[in-house]
Amino acid sequence: MAAVRFTGMASGLPPNIVEQIMDAERIPVKQMEAKKADEDNRLSLVTDLETKVNAITSSVGELVGLRGFANHKLISGDTNIIDGSVDPEKVVTGDWQIEVVRLAQKPGAISNGFPDKDKTQLGVGYLRFETPEGRKDVYVSPSNNTLEGVANAINASNVGLRAQVMNDRKDADNPFRLLVTGMATGEDNQVNFPKIYMLDGDRDMYFDESRPAQNAVVKMDGFEMEVPENKLEDVIPGVTLDLKSAAPGRPINLSVKEDHEKITGKIKEFVDAYNAALKFIQDQHKLQKDKRTGKERLGPLGGDSLVRSTESALRRVIMNPQLGTGSPLSRVAELGIEFNRNGTLNYSEEKFQKRLNADPRAVAAFLRGDGFATGFIPTVKREIANLTNSAFGPLANRKRGLTDKINQIDRRIDMKERQLEKKEEQLRSKFADLESKMSQLQSQGAAVGGIGAAMKGSGG
Repeated sequence: MAAVRFTGMASGLPPNIVEQIMDAERIPVKQMEAKKADEDNRLSLVTDLETKVNAITSSVGELVGLRGFANHKLISGDTNIIDGSVDPEKVVTGDWQIEVVRLAQKPGAISNGFPDKDKTQLGVGYLRFETPEGRKDVYVSPSNNTLEGVANAINASNVGLRAQVMNDRKDADNPFRLLVTGMATGEDNQVNFPKIYMLDGDRDMYFDESRPAQNAVVKMDGFEMEVPENKLEDVIPGVTLDLKSAAPGRPINLSVKEDHEKITGKIKEFVDAYNAALKFIQDQHKLQKDKRTGKERLGPLGGDSLVRSTESALRRVIMNPQLGTGSPLSRVAELGIEFNRNGTLNYSEEKFQKRLNADPRAVAAFLRGDGFATGFIPTVKREIANLTNSAFGPLANRKRGLTDKINQIDRRIDMKERQLEKKEEQLRSKFADLESKMSQLQSQGAAVGGIGAAMKGSGG
């Protein structure tokens, strides 16, 4: 129904009388909307607190494993000769010497030179290769018998070889040459490059130089062995070695050690995340200016039982001793982590590193415990899980409660808006009817007045 508008009231009422009445009627809606905004803000803050609490375990979750710290690094005496990476699940610490006597190589051959790559016709015929899978022939037709065409034919034939045209400037008149290589290193992947069978070409093509596939030769602590690749995975437990270049007669020292720098950094990340959660809670207990009233009051979650219980759990983790870990350490303060006067954590990296360097096994045992019931990190995980559990955790419960309350307010607002819409229609109809009747009365009064004036003028 189109809204009825008044440009002037015959009754003398203001033309926006309906709007004034409806503004008064909508005061409860505005109050509900303000209440909803408060609940939305609380829900956002609880979600933010949950995120900050969850972040506490992310940095230390994988810090220690069954055999100690999970962070290790490979130290190579010369990364230009040997480099590598470690598998935290399998790695063991130790020192080794490896000498790269010879690198593994792929089989390969390079052709004689040609003045171009896509004009000179090489004839018709085939190239025959002896591969580990047997004899492989690549046929060349008049449509693909340039140097580039032959390379494309080899690559498309799926014979286990890769071909490309090289621009070799050693011969300025005939710089273009065909390079063909096997796909893998090691003597088990040997390929023979016999004569090329091509007829009726502008120029003859042949393999000018070839090299065989070969195994890498390394000496492990003085013992020589051959391996098919330049990537070694079984020589040092949990370490993948990359052989970069040969250096016969020059053993390279390799060490696998716990990465104390990374471990220290993860502990700092843990403390920073802990302090972010504690600082959030402290801010809720401070007086803040209310945007609507301008008055100071506690934060939206200030004094809330949820905030108090969360803070209590976080403080308990730091303050309580860890028993049954098998470590001489019992409190995290012995690692340089303790509360300051502001209620947040101080972290002394110097103290932590000193403890770590002096007895890494004791630090790892304190942090790890048995991985379930004892140990600092299991305790942290357990307390955080109790707070954030989606089924029964207080943070999740509060989020569900606030969401339900917001939904209830939305339903009440929607119901009230529908009622107000109907009431507005009724008011506009009533005032329109009133306006019509008042106009009629005024017209009738004017008519009567006119008759009286006429009678008076006629002397009646």
